[in-house]
Amino acid sequence: MSEPKQKAPRPHRGLWLEELEPGLVVHHAIRRTLTESDNVFFTSLTMNPAWLHLDFDYAENETEFGRPLVNSMLTLATVIGISVHETTLGTTVANLGFQEIVFPAPLFHGDTIRVESEVLSARRSKSRPTQGVVRFEHRAYNQKDELVCRAVRDALMHQRPDADE
Repeated sequence: MSEPKQKAPRPHRGLWLEELEPGLVVHHAIRRTLTESDNVFFTSLTMNPAWLHLDFDYAENETEFGRPLVNSMLTLATVIGISVHETTLGTTVANLGFQEIVFPAPLFHGDTIRVESEVLSARRSKSRPTQGVVRFEHRAYNQKDELVCRAVRDALMHQRPDADE
């Protein structure tokens, strides 16, 4: 009988609890242009019938914007998704929740967003000795450098596996 194969550790890109020091700002490499197709698909998929996102005639003639807005939940999901690669990929346990989410400027089809994430606080968990809670502030800007989304959220993070050795 052969020896059981040892599983190789899964590669990660995220930062461990010890690396997420308050004041750290990560300027994410990935940017994303949100398209009409993205917006219609996401809005339909999530069962949101808002005319503001789906009805071009309504948006043009009945709103102050003159064109459909990108669904704010798509904006938020994209902002958080962009942040994962350089902050939490493979190092997070769970998203614990959002304290604040604001959309100070509209986002339209064809707008490109870039994201930066700041660590507001980080602490070891009292009940989970190998984990901790990190509070992030994610900020997204369009191609004109206008702030289009700001979200403050808490994530349960792993500390470095060999931290206590």
